Amino acid sequence: MPGMNDILALILAGGRGSRLYPLNKLRSKPAVPIAGKYRLIDIPISNCINSGLFRIDVLTQFNSHSLHRHITQTYNFDTFHTGFVEILAAEQTPESTDWYQGNADAVRKQIFQLRSARSKYVLILSGDHLYRMDYGPMAQFHWANEADITVAVQPVRREDAPNLGILKRGQDGRITDFVEKPKEPAILSKFVSRADEQRPFLCSMGIYLFKTEALIELLTDNPGFDDFGGDIIPYAIQNRSVYGYDFDGYWRDIGTIRSFYETNLDLACPTPAFNFYDTKNPIYTHSRLLPGSTVEDSLLKDVLLAEGCRIQKAEITHSVIGVRSVISSGTVIKDSVIMGADYYSIEQSGNPPIGIGPNCHIEGAIIDKNARIGADVVILPFPRGTDISTPNWTVQDGIVVVPKDTSLPPGTCIEIEKL
Repeated sequence: MPGMNDILALILAGGRGSRLYPLNKLRSKPAVPIAGKYRLIDIPISNCINSGLFRIDVLTQFNSHSLHRHITQTYNFDTFHTGFVEILAAEQTPESTDWYQGNADAVRKQIFQLRSARSKYVLILSGDHLYRMDYGPMAQFHWANEADITVAVQPVRREDAPNLGILKRGQDGRITDFVEKPKEPAILSKFVSRADEQRPFLCSMGIYLFKTEALIELLTDNPGFDDFGGDIIPYAIQNRSVYGYDFDGYWRDIGTIRSFYETNLDLACPTPAFNFYDTKNPIYTHSRLLPGSTVEDSLLKDVLLAEGCRIQKAEITHSVIGVRSVISSGTVIKDSVIMGADYYSIEQSGNPPIGIGPNCHIEGAIIDKNARIGADVVILPFPRGTDISTPNWTVQDGIVVVPKDTSLPPGTCIEIEKL
């Protein structure tokens, strides 16, 4: 029976991801902070390490500098370890001068690296999902069925199906049909797989385990296939043995501002659906060696508080407060994600210092890193579905987003009645 050392993990971390804008204006999606101190890329890398899978390549392309820095500073095995976490950046070669045209094309352009790794199997992972998974049982399932491809699948709600890859599966576990992001009710009705009214569909989690030979053949024989969900998997179902592996644990696709916002706020609840406190399967990240947070005469309720913060006489409810956050006296924060800062600062050139100034009211917002919020700033949520774009802030699906490194002058008021 093969082992985990026979698997090479490829994490797809290069996409532009416009639905998460402006959080990825200055960084790639997998580099976006989550839960106060982590980055999205930490999730698949940690899952690999906890599964005993230590040969990991990360494919990058768009706004990749901060992602590269985070990976190289965080994931370094000692000299006695045969594992690695390597970056495979998009590059020009004699065979191709194009950028990655899709997730499958990104892997196609790294076929030389696949062959050099001499792994019998390749595990394809996304860099922007939140979940905890042991890939070992999925590999055992793959080997027991002698599959060419195994797809991790999960039950999903009817309202989520149009945004995911939906599949049908036979009693033997083989996938018989697949459709990417179906919108038409007639098509959806054909893909009902479960008697559960709450979750009648099965979706692809974007986790694929391939025989390396099968993967290379599919990519080289079909040069026009640029996407796994849209091209490779539907084609392979007709020509290869493709199986669906059940995973019914917590899984969220952090693909939109709304999903990012709601997932973060769920982590601030007393009993969040995803547990970052699992000591047997921890989520790893960069060790910043920051001091503990200080809280002065403040009221905090249902708050996820990272290290290195300074909070003075503030009232914070159901929010995430990221590393190095500075929140001044008299400020009220509710249902918001404050990402914090990369460094501490003082007031310069007429701009307020990094952090939240005094006597602010912030509700239903995402404040990205290094933002400078002046005194008496008011930010209130907008109705769902509202989209507004301005130079210093945006509204995505009703959520106010203040981008990274942005400065809001004192007295700024962002609410629907003031527009």
